[in-house]
Amino acid sequence: MAEEFYLLPNVVVEPLVHHWYAWSHLIPPATAARNETERHLRIMDSFIQSPAAHAAAVRNPKLLGGPFMDLPADRLECVQQLADETRNSPLAELSRAICEVDAMLKANAKGYSLESLYALVPEPLRGYVELVYDLHNHPSFRLFERLLYKSRFYNPKLQSLMLSLITEDERPFVLSTPRFKEPGKVHLQIPFASEQLDFLFQLKTKSGSLAAIKDRLELTDGDDRVLRSFLSAHPARKYQPYDGRGARWRYFGHACILVEAAGASILTDPVLSYTYENNISRYTYEDLPEVIDCVLITHNHQDHLLFETLLQLRSKIRTIVVPKNAGGALQDPSMKLILEQCGFKNVVEMEEMEEAQFGALHLTTLPFLGEHGDLDIRTKLAYLIRVNGHSLLFAADSCNICPEMYKHVHDEIGDVDVVFLGMECAGAPMSWLYGPLLTEKMERAQDHSRRLAGSNYERANDIVERFHCKELYVYAMGQEPWLNYVMSVKYTPESHPIVQSNKLLESCALKGIIAERLFGEKEILLAA
Repeated sequence: MAEEFYLLPNVVVEPLVHHWYAWSHLIPPATAARNETERHLRIMDSFIQSPAAHAAAVRNPKLLGGPFMDLPADRLECVQQLADETRNSPLAELSRAICEVDAMLKANAKGYSLESLYALVPEPLRGYVELVYDLHNHPSFRLFERLLYKSRFYNPKLQSLMLSLITEDERPFVLSTPRFKEPGKVHLQIPFASEQLDFLFQLKTKSGSLAAIKDRLELTDGDDRVLRSFLSAHPARKYQPYDGRGARWRYFGHACILVEAAGASILTDPVLSYTYENNISRYTYEDLPEVIDCVLITHNHQDHLLFETLLQLRSKIRTIVVPKNAGGALQDPSMKLILEQCGFKNVVEMEEMEEAQFGALHLTTLPFLGEHGDLDIRTKLAYLIRVNGHSLLFAADSCNICPEMYKHVHDEIGDVDVVFLGMECAGAPMSWLYGPLLTEKMERAQDHSRRLAGSNYERANDIVERFHCKELYVYAMGQEPWLNYVMSVKYTPESHPIVQSNKLLESCALKGIIAERLFGEKEILLAA
């Protein structure tokens, strides 16, 4: 009989779109177009002009997360070819059309009827937008997102996976460097929606013959030899399900927490470490149940909606709950459509103050303010989970800029036993994430005043006191070293988020509230 193999638990899987690390704005055609021309192309042109400057920048810790390519100079030809493809791609047409329709509206929409302006919409966007005013006669446009996914601007053939082995936490920052084929890595040209991906990731627990694996993944002989080094004759450590009478929550790092009770499970914002020898105790993919009843996504940032993790869990997930968006705003693409295009079958949109039940776990959705640079972005929710008389509030990066909102929420839901709150209260400028979507240059002072930041001490303490919580856990801080490849966060004891969260922990201790800044792993059992 042919020998059977399993996928090693330390195989890194990088999802790519046109060679760039896939995050949620690279899936919808409109946001992908703007990122291709206003982020990727600018980085590539800068690298082509001076590879040495980029090499120096990536060695400077102060520039971590900046627009610098981490490639040797001998990859110049690959970068030049990718830049040429980008400049002449359908997405470049779409990006130009977005700029042109903005300029056209600014020049012609003066509060009168917009009907005549449809003839002036650039051809690539014609039939894909609705022209609108707000109540102050400011013109804008709304995208027909589902139609754009069916257009020539959405090409799943540009999606692929890069597989390699990892043995330590440190990984280079991934959002500013394209991936090209390298020795020791396997580049699979497989669209994200393909069931081939589920087959690949199920190999962690279900074995397959080398011939079957090669055939199913359509590997070349060269890739076949490399992939063999990613396989083992032994399965990964078997998961031990929680079988207690009460409930259990486990912290996996950042904003990822698994809540289990009576055979049901909810996982928040999945961002996971792989399994390898290390000096920081943590839970990994091996510590997840075979079936996850519900995954909750709080908002559409790459450290909360991470395809690298989600694609590996897709076959386990019964339901994904995402915030509902406003529909068609460039800066606020539909998370439901993004995930459906990537092969997820049961994606449920929810709005503030709605409820759902998953076995013994009761879910209530709550408003989420801040952390989005004051842009009109609706795809953000906090979540309340109730189980066996316990209540857990997951507020992620919510920023308490309007305490009255939490007063109204408290009037509805009452006190909460446990609050999980992010306090990354420094935050990058709005343009760090959303800059490519802007069609006009923004003043630096304005940009730096609009931060992607969570709550500071005063705002977080108001939440603690408002809900009379018994326990407070600061999370979603990006401190775990296995997150640096998407977070680019390096704290010192003097860093503002550390100072502010220390102040909150000390304040809670004086009030007799259990408080901790989570790091690595933690497990808490809740009584029945």
